[in-house]
Amino acid sequence: MAREGEYTVNSLYQGGHSSLSPSYGDIFTGYQVDAGSLGITTDPRSANILKEVSSKLAGGGKQVELALVSPEVFDSIPKQQLKEVHRLGKLTGVDMSVHAPVMDSAGMSQQGFSEVNREAAERRMIEVVERSNEVNPTGNMPVTFHSAEGIPGTEFETFDGERKARRMIAVNRESGKMIPLETEKKYYPNMERVKPEYEEGIKKGKISTQELSENREKYIENIPLKKGKVYSAKENLKVANATEWDNSISQVFFNKERADEILQQNHVQIAHLIKGIQDGTIRQEEINKIPEYRQAMSHHQAAENYLQEVHTTANALFSRAYKYGNEGDRKILEGISEIYKKELNEKKDAMGESIAMQNLLNSLKSEVSPQMNIPIEEFAAEKSSISFGNTAFESYKKFGTKAPIISIENPPAGFALSTGEDLRNLIVKSREQFVERAIESGKLSESEAKVQAEKLIGATWDVGHINMIRKQGATEKDVIRETEKIAPFVKHIHLSDNFGFEHTELPMGMGNVPLKEMMEKLPQKDIKKIVEAGQWWQHFQTNPIRESFEGLGSPMYTSGTGPLWNQTPAFQEGYFSGYGMMLPSINYETFGAGFSRLPAELGGSRQGGGGRMGGTPME
Repeated sequence: MAREGEYTVNSLYQGGHSSLSPSYGDIFTGYQVDAGSLGITTDPRSANILKEVSSKLAGGGKQVELALVSPEVFDSIPKQQLKEVHRLGKLTGVDMSVHAPVMDSAGMSQQGFSEVNREAAERRMIEVVERSNEVNPTGNMPVTFHSAEGIPGTEFETFDGERKARRMIAVNRESGKMIPLETEKKYYPNMERVKPEYEEGIKKGKISTQELSENREKYIENIPLKKGKVYSAKENLKVANATEWDNSISQVFFNKERADEILQQNHVQIAHLIKGIQDGTIRQEEINKIPEYRQAMSHHQAAENYLQEVHTTANALFSRAYKYGNEGDRKILEGISEIYKKELNEKKDAMGESIAMQNLLNSLKSEVSPQMNIPIEEFAAEKSSISFGNTAFESYKKFGTKAPIISIENPPAGFALSTGEDLRNLIVKSREQFVERAIESGKLSESEAKVQAEKLIGATWDVGHINMIRKQGATEKDVIRETEKIAPFVKHIHLSDNFGFEHTELPMGMGNVPLKEMMEKLPQKDIKKIVEAGQWWQHFQTNPIRESFEGLGSPMYTSGTGPLWNQTPAFQEGYFSGYGMMLPSINYETFGAGFSRLPAELGGSRQGGGGRMGGTPME
């Protein structure tokens, strides 16, 4: 740079950054990964996996994942190609893994849950694992399945601590139907709330229910109608459960009241008839002949029919309450059951039976409230864990300790079971299902089954998928925190970058995924990292491996010494810095060996001619 009067002349050529700087590079994530632990996926659109694997090996990949995400593509692969890929991997020393077809393991559809669909998905998963074993029959190769597919998930307002839902999908555990629930403001004629200063004490149990009830004026305040009251999605779920339970019992009360009406209006005649039949003073043929007896018997039978229907429905409600209640509810139900049996034994006539049923229904309505509707994450984990646990066990039965690893991946945020917390819960339940099956079969002891479950069921953590919780308002810290929750279960990693809104799958460093901070939370030993860059293939039509090496600061040499891939931009600076042309031909023409192309007037061999700057020839 030079100054002359009021003018400043800047250097036209700024030069490049030093290639000795380990953190140089526009897309360097700050996290360095050895190239040997990185892999690349095949084109998910192609069933010619032998050609795909060969091309990826030619690009320098040391790990290759068969991206068989489409069921149709997976079924189009000849079985011979899977074996040939295995031979190719052995020949080149390249490790293989498989991304299984994307399917819903829970048995959910737009119409709701179906056990038939879940069982069909489980059979499909078992078949995928058995075919995938051809790719690496001698080792525990990861086979990645999405935790869920196409199931809408909860939209959270907060991720730290106890998660707060803005919108959730609830599932009825009996019908399988889905119910959307959102945070909304409601206006009721008599609205109350706990005073803010006492909310924490009540939540932590420091203020008892009895104390709250006896001192309502101290703890409760009225809400002005115009303000309304905000009901969270979680509170609306409680309301939905309570309403459904009350409605179910109210329907039973209708039939019960009809039976009571008949019994009360005809009590004397019915009691006389029943006593006469029991004493033998009234014979059956007399009932048909005497109108009073015939009418009394008709009323008695009508009441019995109503009571029988009430009895059947009450039994179903009791079973529902026990099946879907918590441990506290079940203890209460045991007590209700004992009282009901005692009352039936003490009063064996229709009126006594009616009174016993009345007490049973009152107890069911006031003392228990089964959770018939639960968040879709909880429901999906319950059903999917059966599919994953059974798949892992069937694989273990066939292949033993060399069985493939069932690696469950978080889908893009917005789907169910996509957060670290939900994926962790699913894996824990899946391992429990594996242990249960193994013990029932007698193949393994409980301790051995737990060891194999931890070995064969784990997580594939997709750093790009979890970054998409940003569109729900999550922060970078939330993304890192979700990674920390799943870290102990991770056996495989998918690397893709985005900006938190769309599932773009860019090479790392081209979006805003906080990779360095996330990888510091994840295990490193023996964990394969697969680059997923679908959009790069689609739009830029080149192998993204070089950009991935650059974003991940991989060493250029297998020894780990020498320059890093993120330092390569310093080797290719143009005259105006950045990514300009490297050494244009005029360089060699003008400053080549021996300066042979310099003009004659400067000592070179090039003959003078017309002025190079315009005007007359140089003298």
